[in-house]
Amino acid sequence: MKVPLLDLQVQYAPIKAEILAAVEAVVASCQFINGPQVKQLEEAVCTYVGAASAVGVSSGTDALLCGLMVLGVGPGDEVITTPYTFFATAGCIARVGARPVFVDIDPETYNIDATKIAAAVTPRTKAIMPVHLFGQLADMDAIMAVAAKHNLPVIEDAAQSIGSKYKGRQCGTIGTMGCFSFFPSKNLGTLGDGGMIVTTDAALGEKLAVFRNHGSKPKYYHKWVGGNFRLDTIHAAALLVKLPHLAKWTDMRRANAARYDAHFAGCSAVKTPVIHEYNTSIYNQYVIRVPRRSELQEFLKQADIGTEVYYPVSMHLQECFAYLGHKKGDFPHAESAQDATLALPIYSELTEAQIAYVAGKVKEFFA
Repeated sequence: MKVPLLDLQVQYAPIKAEILAAVEAVVASCQFINGPQVKQLEEAVCTYVGAASAVGVSSGTDALLCGLMVLGVGPGDEVITTPYTFFATAGCIARVGARPVFVDIDPETYNIDATKIAAAVTPRTKAIMPVHLFGQLADMDAIMAVAAKHNLPVIEDAAQSIGSKYKGRQCGTIGTMGCFSFFPSKNLGTLGDGGMIVTTDAALGEKLAVFRNHGSKPKYYHKWVGGNFRLDTIHAAALLVKLPHLAKWTDMRRANAARYDAHFAGCSAVKTPVIHEYNTSIYNQYVIRVPRRSELQEFLKQADIGTEVYYPVSMHLQECFAYLGHKKGDFPHAESAQDATLALPIYSELTEAQIAYVAGKVKEFFA
């Protein structure tokens, strides 16, 4: 049996006609930039997450970058974040000239350890940027308490977590703003790169919309230096087709995760994802912690099972961040996760037989 890490074809096939019709409508209109579908998608996402404003942008990375720019983060500033994340989180902080200040992770959830954030705050701290990793929110109450005490904005890196909830509250709407990614592999993915920033502050949303278009309002008049962060109309059109399916796809992923959990219940070598009882995860990834990770990955490869390591090198050990002066051992929980975690296939359309096959091969390896 062949089980890829992700199979976009099985998601695409049932909605192919709708997607092609939506794309064809954009091509026929020739409104490739700022077409009506962009506004329609923004309104739909606002409704979905309960935000006051949503601003479509060119990628999840540009969502973070635009958010930092709007908040005025720049040279000499510090932004507190996690070392265990995709590069864009720390990369965008560095791109605006600020210094990423890393805080180790919770070894259970792999999200930033909120209890350690307060100790990292200095007079130069300009923002906190938690990442909601693998589809589960970080401990936002604790994070927001630190932010309130020091009057700091919070940018939720929610690239992997649209639709997830924390104590009933939607991802992206708890902090100052939330940044989503619509990269094709995400639970809600478009036909290329795309992203969105949501906020409960309508005035902030208006400013974000100006910044994503070179800081121009009205046209050719620039109060600020923004960027070209616009979401293409074709991507918005495709996402409008997909968004109504998102809740169903999320439920299917959660059901698949429960099946994996059941299969691994008697296997002491496999530590399954820990989801806090007050959280609703969307399982953008299903990440297990195992001994002999590399050997297991090769064993599964030979069995035609796709896997992925998220992330093999934590940010504090990346060559481009050597100037920060970190060394191995500085963030032990992040380093432990980078060496022992492995993502298994979790996409919505997985069959029970495929899940049983994957889990069976994992257990066979450890047996």
